[in-house]
Amino acid sequence: MRIGEATDADFGFEVRSGDRPVLVQFTAEWCGPCRQLAPALGEIAGQEADRLKVVQVDVDRNPETTVAYGMLSTPTSMAFRDGEPVWQVVGARAKRRLVGELAGAGVL
Repeated sequence: MRIGEATDADFGFEVRSGDRPVLVQFTAEWCGPCRQLAPALGEIAGQEADRLKVVQVDVDRNPETTVAYGMLSTPTSMAFRDGEPVWQVVGARAKRRLVGELAGAGVL
């Protein structure tokens, strides 16, 4: 499944719309670990579509959102519930570990 994209213009809408948590990956085209994480995020987006929305934010093209959430490293994954951040991790993860961490944090 294709991962959605959020921008400075629509970030608020993307993380506040709907009745499910949103997993946001702050990424960049030049980021190798981000590319490694993308297939796992795509699988999670497909398998958990009824419980979790997954979007990416390109840090280079969306500086306002990047600064607002204090992103210093990519990839950084943040989960939002009701528009508020509830979980964050820096670095690439295997799909199984990422799903386990999201479940442990009560996101899934």
